[in-house]
Amino acid sequence: MADDHSTARSEEEVHHFVERMAMAFAEVGFPRMAARVLFAVMSADEPLTAAEIGDRLGVSAAAVSGAVRYLTQWGMLLREPVKGSRRDRYRVPDNPWYEATLTKTGLYKTLIDIADGGVAALHGRTTAAGERVAEMRDFFVFVQEEIDSIGERWRARRAATGRGAPPGL
Repeated sequence: MADDHSTARSEEEVHHFVERMAMAFAEVGFPRMAARVLFAVMSADEPLTAAEIGDRLGVSAAAVSGAVRYLTQWGMLLREPVKGSRRDRYRVPDNPWYEATLTKTGLYKTLIDIADGGVAALHGRTTAAGERVAEMRDFFVFVQEEIDSIGERWRARRAATGRGAPPGL
């Protein structure tokens, strides 16, 4: 693991980190610009405006707009108004990974409910198609249960390290 207490910050190394993480996220299906924006904001010590994010990434503020919308919807960025201005600043919440996972569990509930309807429409497990859809539903139920369990273990771990539970719990 890298040392968390470096004395001098290299902007070139930070830029390299942002781009490599964005590429890794993009390779697993995360929108690349959203990943670049997320890690640009994460690597900043203070919240950033869309223009500041664009400057760091070498893109226009307009290019940043869709990415921040995506990231705020998933709970990965928070928008804060700048007092006396029409601008907003963006920051990473205290625990974005936990927040995004909680948001995704709502997706699994939706998929489970839709799959239940599909299983019923296909006459349950008595048909090959019904069996496939039931298997998908059962997998999503398992994933949701595991995410809930991981969340509980994460809260316990944070508490054990003195960081407490993520905000909002």
